[in-house]
This record gives sequence, structure tokens and C-alpha cells, in this order.
Amino acid sequence: NMWLPMLGMTALPHIGGLYGGYITRKEVKTWYPTLPWTCLYTGMGYGSYLVWKELGGFTQDAKVPLGLYGLQLALNWAWTPIFFGAHKLKLALMEIVLLTGAVGATMVSWYPISQTATLLMAPYLTWLCLATSLNYCIWRDNREEKEE
Repeated sequence: NMWLPMLGMTALPHIGGLYGGYITRKEVKTWYPTLPWTCLYTGMGYGSYLVWKELGGFTQDAKVPLGLYGLQLALNWAWTPIFFGAHKLKLALMEIVLLTGAVGATMVSWYPISQTATLLMAPYLTWLCLATSLNYCIWRDNREEKEE
């Protein structure tokens, strides 16, 4: 039965989204909750399921593509508490640059396995490029004399 892994892997990215929403609800009450996180998280989660299924589960061949996916997911979940929770703008910028690179590496590793899964990550990568630019501008415009 493939329904349980498909649903679990599709839902997994939402855990970080829910936690991120909890962290930011005190910080940003207007625009943040309206962002399209559900579509981005569902796309990446279902993409991971497609790769998992194509490779026959958590096999030796799945270590790199699903390992990179896990790395980018952990980096994704870490950014919100760093930026919104701790207000560490420079650290958040360094983290989101790593995150964007990890997403790109994930997509490269997925492409030979499932082009559909790779394309499901494209909106997320696009969003990260915008978010990285915003993070940079916020850091640049709010630097203090002493860096973090």
C-alpha cells in the first residue's frame, strides 16, 4: 500500500511550516500568514515521495537524493526561528544561501530519477531566490555598527 508513505512524505514539510507560523505569528500578523506555503510544502513533499517510490524506498540509491532533501528541509525549518525568532539577520542570510544551494543540489540529484519531482521543487527554488534577496536587503538596511 503506497498511500501511507505518499501522504506521510507529502505532509512532512508542513511540520516546519506550522512551527514557522507559530514562531512568526507574534512578529508578523498581517502578510506572513497569507503566503503560499501550503503549495510549496505540498509540492516538495510529494516530489520526495516520487523519488522515494522510484528508488524503491530508503535504499542505497536513495541516500544522496533523499539525504539532500532532508538537509534542505532541516535548513528550511531552521530559517524562520533564526530570522523571525532571534532576529539574527546576517545568520539568517548565510543560512538561506545554504538552503538555496541545498535545494538546487536536491533538484540536480532528483532530475535523473524523476523530472516531475524536480519540477515540483521549481516554485520553491524561485521563492527562495526572492526570499534570499529580501533577506539580504533587510540585513543590508538594518546593519548595526557591531555585527552579530
